[in-house]
Amino acid sequence: MSVDTATVRRVARLARIAVSEDDVATMQGELNAILGFVEQLGEVDVAGVEPMTSVTPTEMKKREDAVTDGHKADDIVANAPVTEAHFFLVPKVVE
Repeated sequence: MSVDTATVRRVARLARIAVSEDDVATMQGELNAILGFVEQLGEVDVAGVEPMTSVTPTEMKKREDAVTDGHKADDIVANAPVTEAHFFLVPKVVE
C-alpha cells in the first residue's frame, strides 16, 4: 500500500496538522516507510506464540471485589438543594 499526496493532505487535515506544500512529499515518504514496516510485521509467523502483555512475567495486583456505598454519601449530596436520607429530592414530574 502506498500513500499519495492527496491522502497526505487528508490525513493532515483530519489530524489538524498544518503541512506546507513543501513538506507534503517528505510526509508522503515517511508515511510510506511506516506502512511498509507494518506490512513486514504481517509477514512474521506467530503461530503458536502466546500473547503477552510484558516481557517479564508479572501478575496484576488485584483487590477484593466488594460492593460499597463509597462512604461519600454526605459529600455527594452536599450541594443538592433538598435531600433526605442521602437521596436527592426532586419535584414530581409525572401525575
